[in-house]
Amino acid sequence: MSGPATLILWSHALAALLFAGVALSRLRADGVTTGAALPRLTFVVALGTTALWALAVSGIGATDVVTRIAEAARNLAWLGFMYALVRRDRRAQEHRAVAIIYGVVAVVVLVGAGLSMIEEAVGTTAVPPLVAVGVVLRMMVAIGALLLVHHLYTAVAPRARGGIRLVVVALSAMWGVDLLLYAALYASDGTPSALLAGRGCVMALAAPVFAIAVQRNGDWTLHLSRTVAWQTISFAATLLYAALMLGATSMIASVSGENARLWQTAFVFGSTAAGLTILSSPWVKAWTKVKVAKHLFRHRYDYRVEWIRFTDTLGKPEGAAPLDERIVKAVADLTDSPAGLLLVPDGTGLGVGAGWNWEAPSAGSDARLVAYLSASGRIIELDSVRNDTAEPVETASVPVWMLDADGWVLVPLLHLGRLQGAILLARPLVDRALDWEDFDLLRIAGRQVASYLAEARAQEALAEAERFDEFNRRFAFILHDIKNLVSQLTLVARNAERHADNPAFRADMVATLQDSAGRMNDLLARLSQNHRARGEDLRAVDLLPLAEQVAARRRALHPIVVIGAPGILAQADPARLEQVLGHLVQNAIEASPPTEPVTIAVRLEGETATIAVVDQGCGMSPAFLRDQLFKPFVSSKPGGFGIGAFEAKQLAEAMGGSVAVESRPGEGTIFCVMLPAARALTLDQAA
Repeated sequence: MSGPATLILWSHALAALLFAGVALSRLRADGVTTGAALPRLTFVVALGTTALWALAVSGIGATDVVTRIAEAARNLAWLGFMYALVRRDRRAQEHRAVAIIYGVVAVVVLVGAGLSMIEEAVGTTAVPPLVAVGVVLRMMVAIGALLLVHHLYTAVAPRARGGIRLVVVALSAMWGVDLLLYAALYASDGTPSALLAGRGCVMALAAPVFAIAVQRNGDWTLHLSRTVAWQTISFAATLLYAALMLGATSMIASVSGENARLWQTAFVFGSTAAGLTILSSPWVKAWTKVKVAKHLFRHRYDYRVEWIRFTDTLGKPEGAAPLDERIVKAVADLTDSPAGLLLVPDGTGLGVGAGWNWEAPSAGSDARLVAYLSASGRIIELDSVRNDTAEPVETASVPVWMLDADGWVLVPLLHLGRLQGAILLARPLVDRALDWEDFDLLRIAGRQVASYLAEARAQEALAEAERFDEFNRRFAFILHDIKNLVSQLTLVARNAERHADNPAFRADMVATLQDSAGRMNDLLARLSQNHRARGEDLRAVDLLPLAEQVAARRRALHPIVVIGAPGILAQADPARLEQVLGHLVQNAIEASPPTEPVTIAVRLEGETATIAVVDQGCGMSPAFLRDQLFKPFVSSKPGGFGIGAFEAKQLAEAMGGSVAVESRPGEGTIFCVMLPAARALTLDQAA
C-alpha cells in the first residue's frame, strides 16, 4: 500500500474513531433542556453519520457507492443540525425563506446520491455524462452548505457567537475541503490522492473542535433579518437556475449530436436574457415583494429599514427637492405607490400643493373633507368609497376627482389636533387591499410629516415676523430721529422770535433747516422695504472736523463747545459716526439747562481715539446705568423714546468700538465713544 493510500486509510479511521467518541459522550450527557433537545439530537446524529462515512472511506474506499451514500447522509445530518439551530428562534413564518434554501440543498444532495446509485447500476461507461454531473452536484452541495454556514454565523445573536464560532470553523473546514476535492476531481481524470489524505486529516482535527464547541455552546438563539432571508431566497433561486441549466444542457448534449455546443450556448444565452428581462420588470419586483412579505414573514414591513429610508428622504440636504415634494415621496415609498399629491389648507378647504410623479389634473376639496379628517383622523381607503362600503359621511366628504384620478388612499396629516394637510397616494403596481399594518404605518408616518410641515410653516411665520420686527425696529429709529428733528425745529422757531434780527442766527437757522430737510428725505428713504442701512467701508476719519460739523448744526439750539487738537484719526465710517454723535449730543442738549453748554472733547489715548460728550444735566442713577440705559424703549426723560443711546452703542460696536458712560445724579453725564485709532498716510505711502 502506497504512502498516500496509507494516510487516507489511517486519517479517516482516526476521524471515525474521534467522531464516534464525541457522539457517545453526547449521548451520556445530562442536564439538557427541552428547548435544546432538537439541536442535541441532530448533533448526535450528525456526529454518528460522520463517523460511519469516515469508516466507509477508510474501509471501502472514497469512490464506492456506499461511501457516497454515507457522505450524502452526513451532509443531510449536518444540514439538519444547522436548521434545528435556526428553528430555535421559534418564528416559523419568518424561517420559511431559510427553509427553502435548506430544502434546495437537501434535494441536490439526494439527487447526487441517486445518480451515484444509477452509476453503480448501469456503469460509468454506459452514460459518461453522469459522472461529470455527479461531481458538479457534489460541488454545488459544498458551495450551498458553506453559504448556509455563513448564514448561520451572521444570523446568530451577537452575544452567542462565541459559543458557535468553533462549530462554524469545523463545518467550514469540512465542506471547504470537499469543494477543493471535487473541483480537482472535475478538472482531472483521476481522484487526487493528496487531497483525499488531506481531507482525512482535516476531519480528524475537526472532531476535537466539535467536542470543545459542544462544551461552550452557550445560547444559540438566532434572530433572522429580512436581508438574510432575501439573500437566502436569491441564492436558492440561483442554485435552482444552475441546476436547471445543468440538466437542460446535459439533455441537449445527448440529443443534438455535433451541434450540441451551439444549441447549448443558444439555450443558455436565450434563457438568461429572458429571465433577466422578466426579473427587471417593476411589476415582477413589486409582486415578488408582496408575496414574500405575505407568506414568509410575520409582518409586512421591515420597520427599521422603512423608517431609515423614510427619515433619509425627509432629511436630504439643501439643494434637493423641496420639502413638500420630499414629504410626499417619503410616504409613497412606504407602500410602493408610484405617485402622490399633497393637499394643503386653503381657506376652509384643502388646495393642491406639491406633487410627486402626479400628472392628473386635480382640484381641491371643500370644508366637509377638512371637518371629517380633523374630527376622525381616519385614513380613507378610496376603493371602499367607490364600492359604497364606506360610511356615508366619509363618502360625502371625498371629492369626485380623487376617485376619477384612481387615488388609492388619503392620509390625513394631523399635528397637535390640527390638520396640516393630507397626502393622496396613487395605486401601487400590484393592487391590494390595505390591512392593519398599512393603516398603522401610514398613520405614524402622517403624524411625522405633519410635524415637519408644522415646523416649516412655523419657520416661515417666524421669518415673516422677523421681517416685521426689522421694519418696526427701523421705524422706531426713524421715529426717534423725527422726534429729534421736531425738537430742533421747535427750538429754532422759539429762538427766532428773539434773535430774528441777528444775521449770525439767521445763517445758523438756514443751515439747520437745510440739514433737517436733508435728514427728513433720508428718513423717507429708510422706510423703503429695499433700503439698506447707509454705510461705508471703515477708513481714517479726522474727529475734530466731524465734531465741529455736528456742533455747528445744533448751535442754534444750544451752546456747544468743541475742544481738541486736529489730526486725531479714528478707524470709522463717517456717516455712522456722525449719527452716533448726533444721538449723544441731542440727548445732552435735552438733559442740560439752557445756559449750560454741552462740551465735545476729542482726544487720543494710546491706540484709542475718544470723543467725549459732556453735559451738566440732571445725571442718571447707577441702577439706571447698569440695568436700563442701553435697552431700547427705556428713557429717564419725560416723553423720551429710549432709542438714542441704544442705537449709538450698536453703531459704535459695528465699527469695532464701544460706548462708555459716567454719570451721577445732579452732576451731569459723560458719554465716551472709543474707536480704534488710525494713522495718516505719508506722501510716499499715498503715492
